[in-house]
Amino acid sequence: MTLSTDAAREAAGEIDLQRVLCPLHELGDPGARGFTLGGGEWPLRGFVVRHGSTVRAYVNHCPHAGFPLNWQPDGFLAPEAPLILCAMHGALFEIESGLCAAGPCAGRSLRALPVRVTAGYVLLEAGVPLEEPADLGR
Repeated sequence: MTLSTDAAREAAGEIDLQRVLCPLHELGDPGARGFTLGGGEWPLRGFVVRHGSTVRAYVNHCPHAGFPLNWQPDGFLAPEAPLILCAMHGALFEIESGLCAAGPCAGRSLRALPVRVTAGYVLLEAGVPLEEPADLGR
């Protein structure tokens, strides 16, 4: 069996620091935290969210009007339920799937970003570009 370069580095206890989104212990349960990775005018802006053993990440872009979901830093969750909230229009999204359960974009979904938890850190998977997706239309 041959390990990929990333897998071999992780097996040796190394992680790609450019892809660390946050330490897992810094996420509440439920909890969320925004991140910006990459550089230039259009870095990748997203957030990581946790509920129980579920850890997901999404691009910080509402499918309804294209605005960021949060007004306050790390303010991605609804106050009374374990749901993601768009502060601009009140849309509610499921943490596990990113599917809009209520609001002006019902039936549409947030754009998921593949992540994994390694050595107590939430990491963006290798191969995900560290720039805003070109089809967001900005």
